[in-house]
Amino acid sequence: IGTFDGEKITLEEVHRFSNDPVIVGDTMYWDTLRRFFEMKQGMVKAKLAGGFDSIGIDTWGVDFGMLDKNGRLLENPIHYRDARTIGKIEETFKLIDRERLYEITGLQFAEFNTIFQLLSLVQERPEVLERVDKILLTPDLFGYFLTGEKNAEFSMASTTQLMDARTGEWSTEVLKAIGIPEHILPKIIPCGTKVGKVTDAIKEELGLENDVDVIAVAGHDTQSAMVAVPTQEKDFIFMSCGTWSLFGTELDEPLINETSSKLDISNEAGYGGKSSFLKN
Repeated sequence: IGTFDGEKITLEEVHRFSNDPVIVGDTMYWDTLRRFFEMKQGMVKAKLAGGFDSIGIDTWGVDFGMLDKNGRLLENPIHYRDARTIGKIEETFKLIDRERLYEITGLQFAEFNTIFQLLSLVQERPEVLERVDKILLTPDLFGYFLTGEKNAEFSMASTTQLMDARTGEWSTEVLKAIGIPEHILPKIIPCGTKVGKVTDAIKEELGLENDVDVIAVAGHDTQSAMVAVPTQEKDFIFMSCGTWSLFGTELDEPLINETSSKLDISNEAGYGGKSSFLKN
């Protein structure tokens, strides 16, 4: 629970749980429904600890869930460490030139990026892709579970290598190159957007008495960490260490040129339209 006294935010942890991948056959999945169960437990404990007015969700980048036309989850989301993306970077460069892809997206080439996960679907499981009405990145998927609203938060969208780093919109050129239908991607919304309220059904299930807003915070955990960097200086360097270590700085706009391409440096979108210039 975060409490703001007019000057500073104080945080109190009310619930912690294990987040374990599950391997079935040759596929590594996220245990997404279990995580949602644990989130609900956290909401109950937060209610008992004094109540809350809003919820924000941040997670790692790139991963997503697939919804059918009825809004149902088609399968457990697949883990970014799954082997399905091995070799997909090279396959992608046969469809769109490496330099052109970097010029549009400004993103470091990592085998787990959403673009390569989706290419594996196009090439190996097209029958699944045909059933997809929307894909939702992980924080947006949980936001949908809570509210019924489907969106793509800006900072998360920038981790997919499907977004135009300069316009902040999905790149039609990139999507067309790899064979992804544009309609399956929801509208990109700015960090800080109120996406909706917790549904009446969940309020009844958990015994919540007041309305609870769900806010699309900087859903990419690195960008939520960036917001918290304790400086007002324009020039600074940050290092964020978790599962991965990231090193870089914050710019007013993406920096995409021949040198950044050669060094394979990422431009990831952040709060307030800022751009994180970083190496993973």
